[in-house]
Amino acid sequence: MSEKKRTLLIPQYMKSFQCVGPACEDSCCAGWRVDIDHGTYKKYQRVRDEELSRLFDGCIARNRAAGHGEGNYAKVKLLKDASCPFLNEEKLCRIQLKRGEGYLSDVCSTYPRVVNIIDGVAERSATVSCPAAARLALLAPDIMEFDEAEEEVSVRNIIRSDINTNDLKLKSKPQKYFWELRFFSVGLLQNRNYLLSERLIILGMFCRKLQDYISESRLDEIPELITTYTNIIEDGSFRDSLSNIPVQYAIQMELLKEISDKRYFLGIQSQRYVKCYSEFLNGIQYTAEAKVEEIGQRYRDFYNQYYLPFMTGHEHILENYLVNHVFKNLFPFTEEKSLFDSYMMLVLHYALIKMHLIGMAGFHKRLDEELAIMLIQSFAKTTEHSRKYLDNVADLLKQNGYNTMAYMAILIKN
Repeated sequence: MSEKKRTLLIPQYMKSFQCVGPACEDSCCAGWRVDIDHGTYKKYQRVRDEELSRLFDGCIARNRAAGHGEGNYAKVKLLKDASCPFLNEEKLCRIQLKRGEGYLSDVCSTYPRVVNIIDGVAERSATVSCPAAARLALLAPDIMEFDEAEEEVSVRNIIRSDINTNDLKLKSKPQKYFWELRFFSVGLLQNRNYLLSERLIILGMFCRKLQDYISESRLDEIPELITTYTNIIEDGSFRDSLSNIPVQYAIQMELLKEISDKRYFLGIQSQRYVKCYSEFLNGIQYTAEAKVEEIGQRYRDFYNQYYLPFMTGHEHILENYLVNHVFKNLFPFTEEKSLFDSYMMLVLHYALIKMHLIGMAGFHKRLDEELAIMLIQSFAKTTEHSRKYLDNVADLLKQNGYNTMAYMAILIKN
């Protein structure tokens, strides 16, 4: 008798995704904490295998910190090089080799997949901190599309969020317009009649207005707001105002570097990202003696000489990154404190990636797909999985008055 199936909504790239194992250039089995869920921990306690039992006893510790739950009941004690002690010489997992995939923890079994439930239907995408997922998701030149798929109900998932837009509890909350806001956001980000920077600025103007509507309890007017912006986008009325936004290279670079430094000082395990950040700094020749104006000029020159020529034919890479972010994180209803905060985080990810790539392009005197993937993947691994860092950045922006559309435009436009 065949097992029951369930329906999923997935980006098309997920149909082709599979782990490449030891061939991966940046293993997910190194560089960050590995949580062990309670069920897997108990399963490990029952294993009768001399090698595995010794590793379980010596390399897995109960998580006794406040706030831990079933999902992070215990954790793996990484080696000095931040790699997992369960990897063998061929970079294969000893647990999976000896006991099968069913003995992997929930985190190890599901990564890099991200699952949300919307109106009872699961949505699965992937974080681009995985190199294989990053290539599939970002390098496809066509518009990212979404399809229905099926899977067996026994497949393990970690549910990140669950939204029921028909829930009466959401009657007075903006989440009841989740689908309308998602269709608008994705449609705008994929509107190639505008430059990607222009699409992001328009989205910010919309989110600023949307936040005002929420603050003023004008939820019933949200569909009309979406219609108004859709019509203005279609008739091109935004173009004059977009072209008049000034470009401020030095301010952009200095602010983004300050934000990047905060992550660096928290400690970084990913040597792949460290390499990218070092190339960025060396590319723009950022030293204590160099004047900000000189650094800003080099930053501007590298943008025009290397970054812009490459992105003119490859803007789909960053478009796909943003669309995947919107889908994966249920934008604008993310973990941030407000809808406009969600937009700011989207912009920061985009702007930080751009800043790194401009400096790396100056270092290499070129920009290509492999450099872009190396940076975006290692950046995602270092940044997107650090809630502490993202919260620190949000606080920094607010404390300095940078949480405005004017500053977002400075970060976006070159």
